Amino acid sequence: MEFIAHLQGMTAIAIGMMVGLGAIGACLGIALMGSKVLESAARQPELVPMLQGRMFLLAGLIDAAFIIALAVGLLFAFGNPLLGAVTAAANAG
Repeated sequence: MEFIAHLQGMTAIAIGMMVGLGAIGACLGIALMGSKVLESAARQPELVPMLQGRMFLLAGLIDAAFIIALAVGLLFAFGNPLLGAVTAAANAG
Protein backbone atom coordinates (compact mmCIF):
# COMPACT_ATOMS: atom_id res chain seq x y z
CA MET A 1 0.00 0.00 0.00
CA GLU A 2 2.95 2.29 0.49
CA PHE A 3 3.76 1.99 -3.20
CA ILE A 4 0.24 3.14 -4.14
CA ALA A 5 0.62 6.26 -1.99
CA HIS A 6 4.04 6.90 -3.54
CA LEU A 7 2.54 6.54 -7.04
CA GLN A 8 -0.27 8.97 -6.21
CA GLY A 9 2.21 11.51 -4.82
CA MET A 10 4.47 11.30 -7.86
CA THR A 11 1.44 11.57 -10.15
CA ALA A 12 0.38 14.77 -8.37
CA ILE A 13 3.87 16.25 -8.80
CA ALA A 14 3.91 15.28 -12.49
CA ILE A 15 0.47 16.85 -13.05
CA GLY A 16 1.60 20.07 -11.39
CA MET A 17 4.75 20.25 -13.48
CA MET A 18 2.90 19.43 -16.70
CA VAL A 19 0.20 22.05 -16.21
CA GLY A 20 2.58 24.67 -14.76
CA LEU A 21 5.21 24.40 -17.47
CA GLY A 22 2.53 24.29 -20.15
CA ALA A 23 0.98 27.50 -18.80
CA ILE A 24 4.35 29.26 -18.62
CA GLY A 25 5.17 28.19 -22.18
CA ALA A 26 1.82 29.34 -23.53
CA CYS A 27 2.10 32.70 -21.76
CA LEU A 28 5.61 33.31 -23.06
CA GLY A 29 4.64 32.25 -26.59
CA ILE A 30 1.62 34.55 -26.73
CA ALA A 31 3.58 37.42 -25.19
CA LEU A 32 6.40 37.12 -27.74
CA MET A 33 3.95 36.79 -30.60
CA GLY A 34 1.95 39.80 -29.43
CA SER A 35 5.04 41.96 -29.16
CA LYS A 36 6.18 41.02 -32.65
CA VAL A 37 2.71 41.69 -34.10
CA LEU A 38 2.62 45.13 -32.49
CA GLU A 39 6.13 45.85 -33.74
CA SER A 40 5.30 44.82 -37.30
CA ALA A 41 1.98 46.73 -37.20
CA ALA A 42 3.86 49.86 -36.21
CA ARG A 43 6.26 49.41 -39.14
CA GLN A 44 3.61 48.61 -41.78
CA PRO A 45 0.09 49.65 -40.70
CA GLU A 46 -1.46 48.48 -43.97
CA LEU A 47 -0.75 44.85 -43.01
CA VAL A 48 -2.71 44.97 -39.72
CA PRO A 49 -5.78 42.99 -40.94
CA MET A 50 -3.62 40.14 -42.25
CA LEU A 51 -1.43 40.14 -39.14
CA GLN A 52 -4.43 40.17 -36.84
CA GLY A 53 -5.96 37.08 -38.45
CA ARG A 54 -2.71 35.17 -38.30
CA MET A 55 -2.12 36.25 -34.71
CA PHE A 56 -5.49 34.84 -33.59
CA LEU A 57 -4.84 31.60 -35.46
CA LEU A 58 -1.46 31.17 -33.80
CA ALA A 59 -2.85 32.11 -30.38
CA GLY A 60 -5.34 29.28 -30.74
CA LEU A 61 -2.62 26.83 -31.71
CA ILE A 62 -0.41 27.91 -28.81
CA ASP A 63 -3.29 27.55 -26.35
CA ALA A 64 -4.21 24.17 -27.82
CA ALA A 65 -0.95 22.66 -26.56
CA PHE A 66 -1.70 23.89 -23.04
CA ILE A 67 -5.29 22.64 -23.17
CA ILE A 68 -4.09 19.18 -24.25
CA ALA A 69 -1.63 19.11 -21.33
CA LEU A 70 -4.44 20.17 -19.00
CA ALA A 71 -6.69 17.38 -20.31
CA VAL A 72 -3.96 14.76 -19.82
CA GLY A 73 -3.35 16.10 -16.32
CA LEU A 74 -7.06 15.78 -15.51
CA LEU A 75 -7.03 12.23 -16.88
CA PHE A 76 -4.22 11.28 -14.52
CA ALA A 77 -5.79 13.16 -11.61
CA PHE A 78 -9.23 11.55 -11.77
CA GLY A 79 -8.76 8.30 -13.68
CA ASN A 80 -5.15 7.28 -13.23
CA PRO A 81 -4.56 4.27 -15.51
CA LEU A 82 -1.34 3.44 -13.67
CA LEU A 83 -3.13 3.10 -10.34
CA GLY A 84 -5.40 0.32 -11.62
CA ALA A 85 -2.45 -1.77 -12.76
CA VAL A 86 -0.59 -1.26 -9.49
CA THR A 87 -3.68 -2.12 -7.41
CA ALA A 88 -4.28 -5.28 -9.45
CA ALA A 89 -0.66 -6.33 -9.02
CA ALA A 90 -0.79 -5.64 -5.27
CA ASN A 91 -3.96 -7.69 -4.84
CA ALA A 92 -2.57 -10.57 -6.89
CA GLY A 93 0.68 -10.80 -4.96
